[in-house]
This record gives sequence, structure tokens and C-alpha cells, in this order.
Amino acid sequence: MLSRLLKEHQAKQNERKDQQERRRREAISAATCLTEALVDHLNVGSHCCFCFTRVAQAYVNQRKLDHEVKTLQVQASQFSKQTAQWISMVEGFNQALKEIGDVENWARSIEMDMRTIATALEYVHKGQPQSASS
Repeated sequence: MLSRLLKEHQAKQNERKDQQERRRREAISAATCLTEALVDHLNVGSHCCFCFTRVAQAYVNQRKLDHEVKTLQVQASQFSKQTAQWISMVEGFNQALKEIGDVENWARSIEMDMRTIATALEYVHKGQPQSASS
């Protein structure tokens, strides 16, 4: 039963692949026909100035778009680098804050130890009798 389901699935997959390949070939064929028709129209109509102007304008517009795309890519790359630098700076700042917190904790710990020692020394000093020869 499982092998039958697997075979059915594989058959359906192959059928879909064949159908997709057929549609792809049809799309390529249709695109080729369209391109040829457009080129033929432009070639036949190229004797009039209006058609030539449209083609020239389309070419100029395409060049402008290409230039804008390149500029945008450069700017996006720069922005990405700048963002990475900012992230690095923020991470460094966070690390510095953590270190400051560690030093502050260490200082409090030392201060508490020193107070404990000072209290113990006072207690010892008060508890000793004063000698007459000193």
C-alpha cells in the first residue's frame, strides 16, 4: 500500500514536471514571438521620427535607471557598513558598562571588607588595657 502511494506520488510529480516544462517552453516561445513582433514593428516604423524617438527615449531611460540602480547599490553597501560599525560601537559600549558594573561591585566588596577590618581593629584597640610605660 505504501509503495503504491509512493508510485502514485512520483507519477503525479513527473506529470507536474512535464506540465511545468511544457508551460515554460510555451512562455519562452510566446516571449520570443513578442520580441520579434516588437522588433519588426520598430524596424518597419523606424522611418518615422516618432518611433525612433520612443526607442531613443527608452534607451536613455534605461541608462538612467541603470545608473540609479548602481548608485543605490553603492549607498546600500555604505549604509550596511555604517550600520555594522554602529552595532560594533553599541556592543563595545555595553561591554564597557558591564565592566564598570563589575568594578563598582568589586569596590563595594573591598569597602565592606575594609569596614569589617576597621571595626575589628577598633574593637581590639578598645579591648586592650593602656600600659603605663607608653
